[in-house]
Amino acid sequence: MAVAESIYNLLSDFFARYGYWVVFFGVMLENAGLPVPGETVLLFAGFLAFHGRIGLVPAILIAIVGATLGDSLGFCLGRYGGVAFINRFLRRTAWVAKRYDEAQRLFVKYGQWAVFTARFIAGLRVFSGILAGVLLMPYPRFLLFNFTGAVAWAVAIGSVGFLFGSSWERLVGVLGHLDDAVLIFVGAGALAVLVIHLVRRRKKP
Repeated sequence: MAVAESIYNLLSDFFARYGYWVVFFGVMLENAGLPVPGETVLLFAGFLAFHGRIGLVPAILIAIVGATLGDSLGFCLGRYGGVAFINRFLRRTAWVAKRYDEAQRLFVKYGQWAVFTARFIAGLRVFSGILAGVLLMPYPRFLLFNFTGAVAWAVAIGSVGFLFGSSWERLVGVLGHLDDAVLIFVGAGALAVLVIHLVRRRKKP
C-alpha cells in the first residue's frame, strides 16, 4: 500500500526528529481546531510502542495533556471570538461549514456529553472546544467532560495502535473503522463500570 508506506515514512521521520513532541503537538493542534491528523499520530505512537521505540504510557499521558489543552484553546477561541470568528474562519469552505453545523446540532441536543463523545468522531473532535465556547458552556463543566473524554480517547487509541502493532498495513486498514470500534470499546467499558457499581451497591447492607 503506497499510501500506508508514505504515512509510515513521514511519521517515522517526525518521531525520529522530535520524539514525544509529535504526539503533543499533533493531538493538541487537532483539538484546538486545526485539521491535523492527531488520531493517526497517536495510533502510530502505539505502533512504535509495540516495537519498543517509545513508551506507551508516556505517549498516552502526553496525548491526554495535549488533547485537554488543545480543546481548552478551542474553547477560548469560541468563547472570545464568538460567531464572528466562526463566520470568518469556519464558514468560508462549504464542507467545513457543513461539518460545523452538524456538530452544533449535536452539541445543542446533548450538551456536555457531546464534549465527551466528540473525541471519538474525527469530524466533530476538531470543533468540540470551539462549540463549547460559542455556546457559553461553563468552563468547569467543560473541563470535566473534556478531560475524562481525553483520558478515554487517548487510552483507547493508543491501545489500538499497540494491539495492532505487528503490522502497519493492518493498522492502516483499521483506520477507516476506528471511530465506530473505539465508540464500542468505550461504551462497553462504561457499561462494565456501571454494572460493577450497581452490583456493589446491592451487596452493601
